Amino acid sequence: MEDEILACIKEKDIKYLHSGQIAKHVFPVNRKEAHNKGIPHLIVRIFIIKRKNKSNIEFLVQKRSKNKKTYPGYFTDSASGHIIYEKGLDLSSIKENAYRELEEEVGIKGKDLKKLIFYDFKSEKDELTREVAYIFLGVAKENIDLKLNQEELETDSSKFYSRSELENIINKKDLVDHSKEVWKELLSSDLSSFINEREKSKNGNDNNTALFIGRFQPLHHGHIHVLYRIFEIYEYVKIAIGSSQISHTKENPFTKEERKKFIEAALKKREIREENYFIYYVPDIFNAKKWVEHVVSIVGNFDKVVSNSDWVRELFKNENYKLSKKITLFKNKYNGTYIRELIAEGNEKYRSLVPNEVLDIIKDSNGFERIQGLYRQEDNYE
Repeated sequence: MEDEILACIKEKDIKYLHSGQIAKHVFPVNRKEAHNKGIPHLIVRIFIIKRKNKSNIEFLVQKRSKNKKTYPGYFTDSASGHIIYEKGLDLSSIKENAYRELEEEVGIKGKDLKKLIFYDFKSEKDELTREVAYIFLGVAKENIDLKLNQEELETDSSKFYSRSELENIINKKDLVDHSKEVWKELLSSDLSSFINEREKSKNGNDNNTALFIGRFQPLHHGHIHVLYRIFEIYEYVKIAIGSSQISHTKENPFTKEERKKFIEAALKKREIREENYFIYYVPDIFNAKKWVEHVVSIVGNFDKVVSNSDWVRELFKNENYKLSKKITLFKNKYNGTYIRELIAEGNEKYRSLVPNEVLDIIKDSNGFERIQGLYRQEDNYE
């Protein structure tokens, strides 16, 4: 174990991981040295759920061994571990580390899962050093048989828990904070739609599942118009929040969590049922050749891509994915850049372009002041 060569990164370079620049900035360090010197390194955290029956979902929660140096005897995620260094490290190879940790700690193999997707990215600080966590969410098959590693975890308490049991664990103090944050977010999501979504080949022949990608900076009535049209045609919609890792900039002022709230509030207001869609975070990797593969690795399969962006359409077309027809919009009016400029200028015209429930969320998060400050900051810089 001490001979593991970890993927490490300088503290000042962690910001580049947010833009998908992994291989360029990580370097190899022996596990023991990395821990002794407090060198930031990459890890995976995996959260596994499964369906117990038609109406109930269970959550695989691990309880760490009492012999662990950090958080001994604490509840945590389903599995976690270091990312092993390799040249050309990217999200797909990081995902292989997730599969390895699942098999080593709880005996789950790839064939035991219905899906495993990249869920989020978080920079964490524990008792020893900073760790950068690539978080994955997986769905296990209902009849899965766990093979628990007795050296890594407490076998009696590491198991699938019901929703109420997990809520009780969250209310206790012996749950790792980094894992608590994710479990709470998952409990507040409609996971039944995520579990139930039917996976299709990329050349599916029906209109069951659509993929809709946007930055939603902010969500406006143009997005609502497109979504209405999509829900008229498709049974299920996968909504991808693009550039999810970028926020508090002139072009991307809102966080991924705020943008998710925009979508949820707007769809709830219009009585779109939660089981008919799921929202994914899709960070930029700034690599056009690998972007489609990157998106699919997160959202899974779908029947058609719905987008008015010629760039997005061309990239998916080049990979032989089916495209829906463009949905007509007044692009100059329903345009995120135009709306942000109106807000920055204090021009009240933006109020007719953005749903009231979204305006309320922006107000509660001081989003109007944030946009105005970001524009002033850039103007002064220029």
